Amino acid sequence: MSQVVYMRIAESLRERIASGQLAPGADVPTEAELAEIWGTSRGPVRNALAALKAEGLIDTGRGRPARVAAFASTQTLDVKVPFTRWAEESGAQPGAITHEISRKRATARTAAQFGIAEGDPVIEVLRLRLLDGKPTMLERLVYIDDVGPMLFAHDLDRVSITELLAAHGFLQGGVEHEIDAIAADAVDSELLGVVEGSPILRLHRVSRDATGRITEVSDDLYRSDIVRFTFAAPGAVGAAARSTNGGQYLRALQS
Repeated sequence: MSQVVYMRIAESLRERIASGQLAPGADVPTEAELAEIWGTSRGPVRNALAALKAEGLIDTGRGRPARVAAFASTQTLDVKVPFTRWAEESGAQPGAITHEISRKRATARTAAQFGIAEGDPVIEVLRLRLLDGKPTMLERLVYIDDVGPMLFAHDLDRVSITELLAAHGFLQGGVEHEIDAIAADAVDSELLGVVEGSPILRLHRVSRDATGRITEVSDDLYRSDIVRFTFAAPGAVGAAARSTNGGQYLRALQS
């Protein structure tokens, strides 16, 4: 029973943080207050607060109440907005560390994804993305070969690749997204700072140019204790209002 109570307390606080009712920097109700509100002992309350701290949603310190983490807000994100721009608009400092950029021969799987022949050249990029200096997302990017010379000529730690491609004429004509959860492999574990085998969120992306040709197949791997995605589905009125512009939105809770 106590386990159920602690989960309910934690979820209630998550919702208050996500909604902005508990803003970044705000004090979280004390253990005594939460215990009284929920009619329970302090044990389940402490477990709930420990869970939120592990998720990065709150900070705790000796002699003061727990507080909502400095960057813990719900942002509305058009899925076509580059990570760099989204982070800046959210009030966070984006960063990048490029670990690899290389020209390789397409495997059978990669060739099938692009609709090219196995062994044809492709460009692969492995880049770690940071929020306020904290490892947050690992990009595994694969591009069709004709974008290669331009990528090699720039410092990918300092630019948005999406915006760089657009500036050189590689405009996105359409993007498909798919979100699921996968287990972190050894590379994910090392670069993201998570336990190997732990769940991470994968945003799989397929980008096409104006002709419909696939130019990019990528996986953005997010730390699940830092980033959460939720979808807001409009009702009949909202859906009708949006049908004219085809708006597609993704809500992400960052901590």
